[in-house]
Amino acid sequence: MSSINKQFSVHWLTGQFRDVDQEAVYRRSIGSRVRLETALALVVAALIYGMFAIADYQILGLSREYYRLITMRAVVVGLCLILAVLIACRHRYSHETWLHAMPLWILATGIILIVPLRPESLSTQVTAVVVATMAFYLLIPNRLTVVTFASLYLSIGFLISAALFVDAKSMGVVRVALLLIMANGVGFFALLRLEKLQRRQFFLLHEERDQNRQLLGEIAHRELLEEQLRRVAERDALTGLNSRRHFMKLAEALLQVSRVEKTPFSLFMIDVDHFKRINDTWGHSQGDWVLARISEVCAHSLRPTDVIGRFGGEEFVVALPDTGADGALRVAERLRKRVAELPADEEMRELRLSITIGVAVAHGDEVDLQALITRADRALYVGKREGRDRVVACGEGSDAENEDSGLQ
Repeated sequence: MSSINKQFSVHWLTGQFRDVDQEAVYRRSIGSRVRLETALALVVAALIYGMFAIADYQILGLSREYYRLITMRAVVVGLCLILAVLIACRHRYSHETWLHAMPLWILATGIILIVPLRPESLSTQVTAVVVATMAFYLLIPNRLTVVTFASLYLSIGFLISAALFVDAKSMGVVRVALLLIMANGVGFFALLRLEKLQRRQFFLLHEERDQNRQLLGEIAHRELLEEQLRRVAERDALTGLNSRRHFMKLAEALLQVSRVEKTPFSLFMIDVDHFKRINDTWGHSQGDWVLARISEVCAHSLRPTDVIGRFGGEEFVVALPDTGADGALRVAERLRKRVAELPADEEMRELRLSITIGVAVAHGDEVDLQALITRADRALYVGKREGRDRVVACGEGSDAENEDSGLQ
């Protein structure tokens, strides 16, 4: 169903939306309910109309007038039941004005014809006409314009029949006319008010749904923006690796697990050799290309459980849970060799890419992440002082262990 984004405006006389599309949406929304309620109301009205055949028999007996009356009642009841079934099955009932009007006009005609067939029961029939008029307006779901014309037809037809076939004083006809005018007036304004209230309720409901839909859309958009901001905060824009802050968060969690489970934990500090010379000689764009390629090689060489991040500038940091010194050295040496095998860009043919890696291993509960990074950083600078392009492991108690054993 299309949303309603128009202002609430109804016709002062019909109670319908002034906007045709808005009225059509409203009609579709109540179509199923109105079809079933109208069909049920017609069945009930037909049965009540037919039950008065008992009173006809008590008054007329098995006379010619009774048979005429019972035949007329049977025709009206039969037509109403047929129309009730047709309305219940007609999915386009809300768009077919003739189908709204026909049941009311059949019932009205049936009530009017009782007057010439049973003129002596005029007082009882006046009550029946008033009740039928109110039922037209309030009990049988229908359009106000259709109900009004049908009710006026019933009232005027009844008055004409009473004047023609019943020996009634003119004052009596006037009193009946005033009573019917009052019944039509009350019924008309009651249904008019009901039509306006129903449409206002429908409008407010759809307005609330539209506002809720917009709110949900804004919430989803905000969540998307928050997710994008989170990804930006967690990822380095150039390399796609974890940002420093996010790496620290993930590595700290892995280190905590390592402490609880009493398993080894290793950490690398990786530095791109001669990176300043690369930037100064070939420009920052080529430097960015070098960082992106090296980060790609490192990420593909690690296990899914390992965590790598860009620590800053040309430095990278890697956390390896459940990895001891020997395993860490093997992984580091594999990274170093794969970077050395990277083909340089055409503009940097004479350049041979290399990295220096400092390795630190945590074994005791007293070692925290920052201390582990500091030890790996010290080992890294030992390797750079010794000529770069090597792996240096740092022990827990010294600044650099195995300083002379850079792995080739």
